[in-house]
Amino acid sequence: MFRRVLLATAVSAMFVTAASAATVHYSARLNGRSEVPKTTSKGTGTFDATFDTQTKAFNYTLTFDGLTGPATAAHIHGPATRKESAGVVAPLGDKNPTSPVSGSVTLTDDQAKALASSKLYVNVHTAANPSGEIRGQIVGSHARKARAKAKAAAAASSTTAAPAAAPASTAPAAPAAAAPAAK
Repeated sequence: MFRRVLLATAVSAMFVTAASAATVHYSARLNGRSEVPKTTSKGTGTFDATFDTQTKAFNYTLTFDGLTGPATAAHIHGPATRKESAGVVAPLGDKNPTSPVSGSVTLTDDQAKALASSKLYVNVHTAANPSGEIRGQIVGSHARKARAKAKAAAAASSTTAAPAAAPASTAPAAPAAAAPAAK
């Protein structure tokens, strides 16, 4: 009997561990307007990634084009909001990367928390823009869905809101006119 209970406990623990691991999708759209400070670059890029919550493996693909010249570096930076700059968390590819750049980095617990709260960003550097030519904040699919839902709700409420009703009068009602007496 004890062996059965022990075996059932071990099997249950394996299922709980497997069930608690998740793969979360993240992405970023890179452009010069997102850099801090903004650049006039016409370059664009995309960053697509998955994060394994159990192993903390962050697998990514970065693509970019239209830069002012060859890329000299690409990095993940953080923690920082969209309007802040931060240090390098991980380099993406080798020196002078060419698009596409794919790879994997293992995040620390603090970096994973920054990722989950959309406080990591990716940028691509060039000789003309050594501090970064294009940048994009890394957001999870859950964050994009929440923003889209909030935006749709705000748009719906602003277009369908009925005008406020006039307040009811507090003056006593005028007496009804008496019907003329029959002659």
